[in-house]
Amino acid sequence: MKPTLLILAAGIGSRYGGLKQVDGMGPAGEAILEFSVYDAIQAGFGKIVFVIRKDIEKAFRDKIGHKIEAKIHTEYAYQELDSALEWLAEKPTREKPWGTGHAILSAKKFLTEPFATVNADDFYGAEAFDALGSFLSEQCTPSNYGMVAYHLGNTLSENGAVSRGVCQINETGYLSDVTERTKIERLQDGIHFTDESGQRHFLADNTPVSMNLWGLHHHILDDLDTQFRDFVQSHLDNPRAEFYIPTVINNLLKDGKISLKVLTSTSQWYGVTYPEDKETVQRALSNMDYPRGLWGN
Repeated sequence: MKPTLLILAAGIGSRYGGLKQVDGMGPAGEAILEFSVYDAIQAGFGKIVFVIRKDIEKAFRDKIGHKIEAKIHTEYAYQELDSALEWLAEKPTREKPWGTGHAILSAKKFLTEPFATVNADDFYGAEAFDALGSFLSEQCTPSNYGMVAYHLGNTLSENGAVSRGVCQINETGYLSDVTERTKIERLQDGIHFTDESGQRHFLADNTPVSMNLWGLHHHILDDLDTQFRDFVQSHLDNPRAEFYIPTVINNLLKDGKISLKVLTSTSQWYGVTYPEDKETVQRALSNMDYPRGLWGN
């Protein structure tokens, strides 16, 4: 059974100032996520599932969808404020959906095989897809998941602070904990994150971090749904609360329900958090060994 690639493309892009999901970054105007799809196809993935918003559907299909659909089985799921909330009688007042864990649940009906998750605006590289594709095809089980971790120093923006999932890995190469750290930036004396009290803490360049490149068994969806319901009930009065994938993974690890193999990449990550990041990404992609236009058109 070939694995599925789930691409999280419903973001609003408030810091970027536009639809970075479809913004042209490659030499022929390709969006970043097109490189992820290309690498996934080469790595043996058999299906692509895009999580988008209904209000960007036309722009998304016109710019990207029609090209991908011609190359691989493609599905679309929609992450809206009320997605996966059919069970909740009175919907809370919010301006945006509930985060990455909510995005996966929005695509639940299409996830019938082991799957990888990626952010639409992150470039991961062929090495990562080859490694995770092999893991999903050969080692993934209902209780054994995987992820690709990157060295923190290879994932920073030159234009502002970022958030990253800092990973703790045991001596056998399995994840023991992942903690979301915000306001991470490189300063004169090294990389630091700033905690909620305003204190800075040092992080080494080679600290393994999650970039949301997870390899999951579809068995996780029941646990994801249960945790999401509990989370929503506990945060009905918090319009900014977000339900993150790392939180779900940590809970499953602590409950002893899963193990999670860490596959480490030393490649450079690229992404567009800020408008100023675009030029860096464009320059990097133009120097990579991909066919121009990717899809031969």
